[in-house]
Amino acid sequence: MPSTSDPLTPRIDQAEFRNVPGRSGVELYRAHIVQNAFEPHTHQAYGLGVIESGVERFRYGGTDHLATPQSIVMMQPDMLHTGRAETASGWRYRMLYIDATMVSELSGETHWSFDEVVEPRRHELAQRLVLLHHRLWLCGDPLEADGLLLAFMTSLRPLAHTGSRVLRDGASARLDPVVDYMRAFLQERILLADLAAVAGLSPFHFLRKFKARYHVTPHQMLMALRLFAAKQMLARHVRPAEVAAATGLTDQAHLTRAFAGRYGVTPARYQRQVNPSRTDA
Repeated sequence: MPSTSDPLTPRIDQAEFRNVPGRSGVELYRAHIVQNAFEPHTHQAYGLGVIESGVERFRYGGTDHLATPQSIVMMQPDMLHTGRAETASGWRYRMLYIDATMVSELSGETHWSFDEVVEPRRHELAQRLVLLHHRLWLCGDPLEADGLLLAFMTSLRPLAHTGSRVLRDGASARLDPVVDYMRAFLQERILLADLAAVAGLSPFHFLRKFKARYHVTPHQMLMALRLFAAKQMLARHVRPAEVAAATGLTDQAHLTRAFAGRYGVTPARYQRQVNPSRTDA
């Protein structure tokens, strides 16, 4: 996936994040993207939303997907994905990022999953989700926001399955600790040999297994984890220079380029969006 050399072109690409009043574990996002090509990234949450106009092409689970106007997009937690415009005018979309624990609290169920990543045929449902997202975006009352969140998730419930997760295979048992190792040592210089040793495999055997399982290279996974950790720290008002150091990035400029290449906004802009009352970001 080609990366972008500059963090968003402000006059063309527009992206905004917003918190939901009174609720952690939930984040709203809306954007119109023309030029930016999002590098592999994660939200470690369900990504649920609607393409309002234009067409997006994104890679998810090792497969390319096209999301056309009025398509509903449903991504599982911890799934790396990309994104770029398929049409000259880009694409406009809205997303709700919600932690699995919050889905369980709202629904009373566990382990939601979806048969499709993109559902292009439910236009009436798509319009309802856009309206609910818009109302959540403008909402300032926590009690009202809880009701809107419940309505959003209840609307999506017919597309979801629930139940126990599939048992992990032998490859998962070897590779999952590698991802945990990456999370634990984000600030360190990590080598292929280090990761292969955690998995108990030779370096290039490990590299083949990792790419087959996660559909990205170890470096792409590490960068996605670093930038998600950076996003969490920025939301807690940590200064970008400190975030860069804590997540193993070269400097603040590196953080800015990498963050915008995955989330569509610069670190400073993201801090202003999710903490609008603060001016020291």
